[in-house]
Amino acid sequence: MSSSGDESSSVASSSSSEDEEIKNPQQPPPSKKARRDAQPVSAPLELAPAVTSTDQQRMAAHNSKQKIIVLLDQARLETVKNRRGIFELLNCDDHRDICKKKLKRDPKEFRPDICHQELLALIDSPLNKSGSLQVYIKTTKNVLIEVNPAIRIPRTFKRFSGLIVQLLHKMKIKAGNTSTTLMKVIKNPFSQHLPPGTRVYGMSCQGTLYSPNGLANALIPAEPSTDLPPVCFVIGAMATGHITVEDHPYIEKMISVSEYPLSGAAAISRILCGIENHWGIV
Repeated sequence: MSSSGDESSSVASSSSSEDEEIKNPQQPPPSKKARRDAQPVSAPLELAPAVTSTDQQRMAAHNSKQKIIVLLDQARLETVKNRRGIFELLNCDDHRDICKKKLKRDPKEFRPDICHQELLALIDSPLNKSGSLQVYIKTTKNVLIEVNPAIRIPRTFKRFSGLIVQLLHKMKIKAGNTSTTLMKVIKNPFSQHLPPGTRVYGMSCQGTLYSPNGLANALIPAEPSTDLPPVCFVIGAMATGHITVEDHPYIEKMISVSEYPLSGAAAISRILCGIENHWGIV
């Protein structure tokens, strides 16, 4: 008996709901904004806690003479004279015939844009703007270049090419309004420009794997103090190949920051991000 009563009640409720729908056939559907507002709002995801730097960390970063040193190795920065007698930066896009016929080399090897991308990642980083970074470049022609941290790297490759051609011919680049040297060619070997006791690490996808924060915790001092020796990273600026200990016998260890092959600019961004978090540079 109870089951028949439940069925009758359910039938009545369903019929009443149908009656209500029939009574209000002209009721418009809810607007798109009303449907969006009626949806429950989910709380934002927290991927990682925010990094806040204390005044003590900021003062230590600005006042310290210790810097993270980066060497961009095997950069393809070479000049070539075009048909009009003007020197240009040799690259695979504009000088493919010269690479194949005159130089007898694969055009894919001539990628100065890799060095351009890596310089943008380094110079535009908060670590450099805080005064805690020093960059060097070594070309395949064994030309060693020192980069002033105050330089502004040209955003377009065409302007960057003109800058490098001027540097390789005049041996230095000065700021227009002042006598500040922004880039200059210095004497080899690179090891003589490293402070005593510098710990040098090479970057390679075959090296010991670290996360960015794990790398900073393991290899970088807790604070940018002058008591401990500085750290140097040797990063490749070439299209193919690896950094080897044979070319740089002062390298202590080969390291990697991802289990996947990354571009040089992406690897640099991961390294600098870990160091900035470690030192509280925001």
